[in-house]
Amino acid sequence: MDKLTGKDLQHLQRCVELAKEALSAGNQPFGSVLVSADGQVLFEGRNEVVTADDQTRHPEFEITRWAAANMIPEEREVATVYTSGEHCAMCAAAHGWVGLGRIIYASSTKQLTSWLTKLGVPKPPVRPLSIQEVVPGIEVIGPVPELAEQVRELHVRFYAS
Repeated sequence: MDKLTGKDLQHLQRCVELAKEALSAGNQPFGSVLVSADGQVLFEGRNEVVTADDQTRHPEFEITRWAAANMIPEEREVATVYTSGEHCAMCAAAHGWVGLGRIIYASSTKQLTSWLTKLGVPKPPVRPLSIQEVVPGIEVIGPVPELAEQVRELHVRFYAS
């Protein structure tokens, strides 16, 4: 894994805080932040509107919608998306289509799949793929063990309730 900076860790910690906010509101614990090349936070999102009828409102997907509407392609390709959990296949595809830059995540799809299996959660309708399987060549950094454990605890709390 590439070396993370103090700023990278701060942005990832903010993602975990957003995931905690989502959990406190009764939603699955996911949080994400979009940061410009010069370090400006452009967008923050968390799971708050995902329902049984619409499973597409992930914060990573919301970031892609915002970026497409508010950034030129050159800005998007040098921006970084920080997230509490590695993008699902849907969010990774949207990220690739919009042309956003690197992704840094606290916990991986492989970790989440393992945690949910141990918790007895039914498998999702979409295959759990890594970002690189969906968007080859994109720069990805993660997982971050000390934050991944915090994310695991949030998922345990969500599925225990």
